[in-house]
Amino acid sequence: MTNAWRAAGLTYIQYSNIAARVLRNALRAELRADAAKRNETHVKFTPWANGRPAPRQSDSA
Repeated sequence: MTNAWRAAGLTYIQYSNIAARVLRNALRAELRADAAKRNETHVKFTPWANGRPAPRQSDSA
């Protein structure tokens, strides 16, 4: 038996993101603002060289 999200052609991450968005939208207005803050994502990229993090190069060249 296959999962419904897999049968729909979704990955688990896609299914989880959709479920989280639906839940946040279903909250009362006073709770929705706090839940919306958790929707933000921050990504930091660190280049690696020779098994160690490489120093960042300035983009202001």
